Amino acid sequence: MSLVKLKDRRTGTTYVYESKSYWDKEKKQPRSHRKLIGKLDDETGEIIPTGKSGRKKSSEKETGENTAPDQRTEYIRVIAEKEGQIQALKAENQALHKQKQDILKTLEALCQRLAD
Repeated sequence: MSLVKLKDRRTGTTYVYESKSYWDKEKKQPRSHRKLIGKLDDETGEIIPTGKSGRKKSSEKETGENTAPDQRTEYIRVIAEKEGQIQALKAENQALHKQKQDILKTLEALCQRLAD
């Protein structure tokens, strides 16, 4: 299961989907099911859950149970937080890589001076 972000070109809104991949035995190729989770807030990077749409699943009708929206919202919040941390780590990694390159250039220049 993974999260897929798609941007609607007409409105500029980014939608977040939960994607599940499976193997289609008949066509002998991979397929996927996508379920809309919500919209991505451009300013905060948080996922805003969209309202319930479509028919209820039969198990929910029979038992009267409903998946806890608070728990789902909490999961979405945690995922958005983790994605923010990943972006920060990527930026830090790039800065460290640049520092490493600068140090290597300086070291090469020093070695060149010593060799001459």
